[in-house]
Amino acid sequence: MPPVAGTTPGGTPEAAAEPLPYEAPRHVSPLLARRGAVAGAGPDAGVAWHYGDPTAEQRALSRGGAVVDQSHLGVVRVAGPDRLTWLHSITTAQLADLAPRTSTELLVLSPNGHLEHHAAVVDDGAATWLITETPVALAAWLNRMRFTLRVEVEDVTDAWAAIGEPVGAEGGPDEPVTWRDPWPAVVEGGTRYGPPAAEHPGADRAWRLVLVPRGELAAAVAAREAAGWPLAGTWAAEALRVEAWRPRAAREADHRTIPHELDWLRTAVHLHKGCYRGQETVARVHNLGRPPRRLVFLHLDGSGHLLPEPGAPVHEPTDVPGEPGRQVGRVTSVARHHELGPVALAVVKRSTPLDAVLVVACEGGAVTAGQEAVVPGEGVSTDRPAPRGPLARGLGVHPAL
Repeated sequence: MPPVAGTTPGGTPEAAAEPLPYEAPRHVSPLLARRGAVAGAGPDAGVAWHYGDPTAEQRALSRGGAVVDQSHLGVVRVAGPDRLTWLHSITTAQLADLAPRTSTELLVLSPNGHLEHHAAVVDDGAATWLITETPVALAAWLNRMRFTLRVEVEDVTDAWAAIGEPVGAEGGPDEPVTWRDPWPAVVEGGTRYGPPAAEHPGADRAWRLVLVPRGELAAAVAAREAAGWPLAGTWAAEALRVEAWRPRAAREADHRTIPHELDWLRTAVHLHKGCYRGQETVARVHNLGRPPRRLVFLHLDGSGHLLPEPGAPVHEPTDVPGEPGRQVGRVTSVARHHELGPVALAVVKRSTPLDAVLVVACEGGAVTAGQEAVVPGEGVSTDRPAPRGPLARGLGVHPAL
């Protein structure tokens, strides 16, 4: 199935990079037949956006008591005795010694270090499970990289479906295959650009994905509803993800994205493992600092009831009435949060002033947006190596000078 790209915004070359593809879902969830269900769109097509009361659904999810249909996600299963060392050698993650029922995530980068695929990763002791938004393309790439190794790659999306839960625990020995989101902790070998995990907006967001046979999806959800958990849509899950500054490949990434721009070195990149494709770019930007763009969290002005779409241009303000300022980036995710109101994530040029009130284009007008830096403007991680001498112009100055 061919990938379906998201919206490509117009504007300056800095903001008009081609979005990263995601794959259209192959299945329409049976839960969309529920009364009041409103179908999702874009990368969340195939499941419900909400079931009639998105605010109540979001509140239940934020309290830790709701279940979310995530059956639009793809699943790739990798078996064989060489699977972990092989995946370790070709992706950004430390996987060679991954213990069963321990969750992590990986990125597949281009030779130039740009993001191509993302997958949530968990091993059950017999196979490694990859939950991804590009199962066909990822499985095809992995099969091309097998060579003579003892691995078997299979896209099993037709057989398995994911359920989202606000639970911060790994799956147990008697539970189905379960991936617990490690965000925003800094994994061993990773680093961070944003605040420490304990001070991070995502610290209180518990989230995991449970894999169930696709034919048992409705029954698995019904069992959770019988225990008192209402069914929530992707409106609720996405609002809490945006609040947590959690990047998503189908939303925040495009074909120029490097992990540093999204603070993804926290959970998806090991800086001290062996060579893998794209490692040179990862190391160079980490050592020198200053990724070209940065992720920001936007508080949108909701007084005019206008809400931008993902891909909407982001501009600096101007003193000329009716004239937009310089375009500095694009909106990537938009949500109506039950407490914060309209919020968004956006990727902007690193040089965008941190105190600038930005202007976001909407159908019918524009809205202003205050920003919180996910990746700081100086673009330096907490453990960037100290420079040994004067650096090239534009990269900083030796502290002794």
